Amino acid sequence: MSRRVRGLFAAVLAAAALTAGCGADEPAAAVSSTTTAPASTAAPTPSTTQPQLGLTAAGLPTVDPYAGQPLIDRTEWTANEDGARLLVFPTEAGRRTPFPGAENRAWLEVLTAAPDADTPGMYDQFRCHWVWARLAAPTKPSWNLEPWRPAVGYDAVVQAACNPGGPER
Repeated sequence: MSRRVRGLFAAVLAAAALTAGCGADEPAAAVSSTTTAPASTAAPTPSTTQPQLGLTAAGLPTVDPYAGQPLIDRTEWTANEDGARLLVFPTEAGRRTPFPGAENRAWLEVLTAAPDADTPGMYDQFRCHWVWARLAAPTKPSWNLEPWRPAVGYDAVVQAACNPGGPER
């Protein structure tokens, strides 16, 4: 990652640390979200024409807004001086979805496209990109997962900005 992206990644991690524990152990109560159409004759805004989704107390949707849409466009195995690398190209839906179960669905799409990705440490790298890199670098073309990186556990992968065992080259 570039120095700018690493700085943004660190800022996102710091913000997450500040909010950790803020009601995270409490069950999320279902809250409905509705809007009222404006009292004018103007064309309705997109927000009033979209179906309203229920939201949890944490603001997460209770219905997958991208159900039926692929979250991963494609994968591509490449190699660099360190070894094999799987490039994971998310779709726009994969970049945007806030749905809690979408991460697992996306990982299954990766494994369907690249069954060899199911090696120790690869899921933690994917999860790090899914949770953090989508925030820090939302337009990064691909998420790079390397099977040669050490399997150190998710927390250590996050601390290494998704690249345990050395920087991305």
